[in-house]
Amino acid sequence: MTVAAETGLWQLDHTASTVSLRHKTMWGLVTVTGSFKGLSGQGEVKPDGTAQGTVTLDAASLDTRHTKRDRHLSSADFFDADRHPEITFTVHSVEARSDDTAQITGQLTIRGISRPQSFTTRVARAGTDAVTLDAEFTVDREEFGMSWNQMGMMRGLTTVIASLRLTRRV
Repeated sequence: MTVAAETGLWQLDHTASTVSLRHKTMWGLVTVTGSFKGLSGQGEVKPDGTAQGTVTLDAASLDTRHTKRDRHLSSADFFDADRHPEITFTVHSVEARSDDTAQITGQLTIRGISRPQSFTTRVARAGTDAVTLDAEFTVDREEFGMSWNQMGMMRGLTTVIASLRLTRRV
């Protein structure tokens, strides 16, 4: 992509985007997966190449295909969605690389707790009016106050998998 194609205001296409989680539980024997059904976002790439933006997830919209577990994940033990209905990633900088990847640096906010987060994204598809970015990174849930861990069943980091389609705003 050229800078001219990237420059401008961009809107997340929530119908063509996904953000999902993967975490080991039951002492590493079971992998729980789920996807957020409510997501939104926007961004801007300026003529000087700098970028900023935000992706927002509806914390209560996580669907693991297990209703009881989903309610528990929305509770104060985890996302505390009643008090903190949104999970937000704010992009502070984007460093484009020559191999269709970019280093994203920003701030992740969960349960009202913000932490710096950096990861590499890959340009999966690009055109003058739309771009799809794919990324996978890990998050330590305990850094965001999610320390519930009955009988030590939940270990390790949570993997976040995102495929975000952004379209040019007119």
